[in-house]
Amino acid sequence: MRITLLLGCIFLFLSTHTFAQDQIIGKWLSEDKQGIIEIYKQYGKYYGKLVWLKKSYNEKGLPMPDINNTDKTLRNRTLVGLVILNDFYYINNKWQEGTLYDPELGRTFKCKIWMTDNNTLNVRGYWGILSEVDVWTRVK
Repeated sequence: MRITLLLGCIFLFLSTHTFAQDQIIGKWLSEDKQGIIEIYKQYGKYYGKLVWLKKSYNEKGLPMPDINNTDKTLRNRTLVGLVILNDFYYINNKWQEGTLYDPELGRTFKCKIWMTDNNTLNVRGYWGILSEVDVWTRVK
């Protein structure tokens, strides 16, 4: 009886923990409403790719390239489909130790992510001792 109860408690804890860390999975509208990022889990880490941009095409009618990238060799890659959140782990109710690529600045920043509720995601990018938080909203 005790073993069954103990195993039940362990299963409940593990399933609750897994559910909490996977709440981030889904589509999120950026604070400026210019893009939608789809967050997914792969090999135990969390990633996010741009799946929609308000301005998806340039003046020539071609898919919008990564023109602001500081690496000139990457400026021809298309923004839609680009993975901009990389290598996040779920630690202490936050997704941490990952990076965020900002296509407007063409730079990659250290980043932490946390949820204030099921539909609100806080994304904090760090550069040195400075940081900025964007608030993303779940797309239904």
